[in-house]
Amino acid sequence: MKKISLVLFVFFLMGQAEAQTLFSYGKKTVSVAEFLRAYNKNTPPTQTEKEKKIREYIDLYANFKLKVQAAMAMGLDTAVRLQEETNQFRQQIVENYLKDETSYNALYNEAIQRSQQVKHVWHFFIRVDSNALPKDTLQAAQLIQAAYDQLSKAQGDEAAIANRLQIQFKDFGYVTIFSLPYAYENIVYALKPGEISKPYRSKKAWHLFKVLTEQKHPGKWEVAQILFSFPSDASEAIKQSALHKADSVERLLQQGADFASLARQCSEDKSTFLTGGKMPVFGPGKYDYAFEKEVFSLSSDGFYTAPFVTPFGVHIVKRIKVTPMNTGEADDALSFDVKQQLSQDDRMRISKEKFTASIRAKTGFSILSNVSKNWLLQYADSVKQSHSNNYIDQLSIAHTPIIRFTKDTLKAKDWLVFVRDYTANKELYKNQSNQALWDQYVAAAIVENYKKHLEDHNADFKYQIQEFIEGNLLFEIMEKKVWSMSAMDTAQLRSYYTTHRSQYTWQESADMLAVTCTNNKTAQATLEQLRAGADWQNLVTAKPNELQADSGRFELAQFPFLNQPKAGQCSSIQVNEDGTNTFVLLYTLYPKGQLRDFESAKGSVINDYQNQLEANWVKELRKKHPVVINEGLVQKLIK
Repeated sequence: MKKISLVLFVFFLMGQAEAQTLFSYGKKTVSVAEFLRAYNKNTPPTQTEKEKKIREYIDLYANFKLKVQAAMAMGLDTAVRLQEETNQFRQQIVENYLKDETSYNALYNEAIQRSQQVKHVWHFFIRVDSNALPKDTLQAAQLIQAAYDQLSKAQGDEAAIANRLQIQFKDFGYVTIFSLPYAYENIVYALKPGEISKPYRSKKAWHLFKVLTEQKHPGKWEVAQILFSFPSDASEAIKQSALHKADSVERLLQQGADFASLARQCSEDKSTFLTGGKMPVFGPGKYDYAFEKEVFSLSSDGFYTAPFVTPFGVHIVKRIKVTPMNTGEADDALSFDVKQQLSQDDRMRISKEKFTASIRAKTGFSILSNVSKNWLLQYADSVKQSHSNNYIDQLSIAHTPIIRFTKDTLKAKDWLVFVRDYTANKELYKNQSNQALWDQYVAAAIVENYKKHLEDHNADFKYQIQEFIEGNLLFEIMEKKVWSMSAMDTAQLRSYYTTHRSQYTWQESADMLAVTCTNNKTAQATLEQLRAGADWQNLVTAKPNELQADSGRFELAQFPFLNQPKAGQCSSIQVNEDGTNTFVLLYTLYPKGQLRDFESAKGSVINDYQNQLEANWVKELRKKHPVVINEGLVQKLIK
């Protein structure tokens, strides 16, 4: 007990420490938690010179915060462009924070596991209207129980039992993940081959499910077919005629005839005969079980079935290619596919409902008692019937508050506009009751309010937005105070170069021509042409997409493949990591230590001058807003 108490006390102290101020700059402060978030993100975890790295990063972070504050003092944070960029970034990332991770991950892992199996399923059901009389509901419940009792003992006579009891029967064929409503899928995947489920009541029916077989997912299939179709009510004579045609085609195939040619000539499948019978790639559950059973029995590419009958006609199917099912969540393609289907599946409602319930209290949600909910529901009926765009605004209730959050209030108008827009969308509105619409509105309002004030609820999101804003502000202020000033002030650059000229010297260098080609063949040809006296600029002009070259003075260290370079030497052709080929022609060699002129040193001069401008500016900022470090907390961080 003492040990547990000590551990809790240590965690309490750590939490207290993270909330404390690590350093201040002027009237602003930075907590230990904020510093650690940035430090751990940008510094590799290591114990080597830990104290030095922490102190250096405190210094860097303090300078960063000073620059951001200077940008805000100039009003750069109010610029319309930066605000628009922040809003766009917010919209891009906000959805990542609007789900219950635990329930989502459980659904994802479940889907990955189930995706590896397919089951052959039979479905028995009795329709029961939601408004049925109690006696009819009881009769249906008794009948489905009787069916369960008999089907549990059945030995291959299930269809006869269903017919005798006058309950409906359907062969679902192969079932896999996402091919059934989630409630049905849960029942099916809990059954082993030969087992039948206990009666399940949905809104409109009683159900029983029986799993006949279970097997590994057969993968994605690419096939071609020759079809001799007949209608579902075809006579036996028509069916026999189709079979006779199929037998004739099968004999031609056995004699070596081309499957695609026969499909174009004979197949009655209007969607595939022009492509030699090729069907879209499919997996289990896409077509009738009678079709898939025969197709999935083909053991090798190029094999074709004997003629077989389905409700659609007589088929001959050739296997072209099979892509095996991915076998784990580590597979990127499988993971992407499952996540895409999850986002569109009804089961996400479970995750969303849990998420909405978890954030309800955080938003401070409450329904105000000044308006009766029954009154609101009644007004919804009048909105549905109205065709006037101004109808809602004319209602006396329109501006009456009905829902309160910690920071916002919703009025009756908001609810009625939701009703108007939702019921006008025929894809969404399925004649739900007003109570169901109210429940949807409340859930949507809670999520929308949480999203609107997400920075108040989620520290990770808050810091991600803060990092984006401060990063943009840093770029803007550096552009104004350092980068643009150094680029435009040529006189100051030359003055800086003159004052510091001695530090701009060449390492070992040479006048040379450096050539890079897209491939070895071009490199060999170019080298031979240059040795023959060709002008390199003409060569580049002739082959701009295959050849690049540059002439000038370069330091030898830029070309590490040069071995004991000599004036007049041509290097060997070097193959680079990206597949390009490089070689150089050396003209004049120079020893290290020679002074660079202004133009050759300009890049380094600009960089050094910018560093000086920045250092002077930071010095001014620190003078104006002194940085005060809490040394005691620094020592704790180091330890």
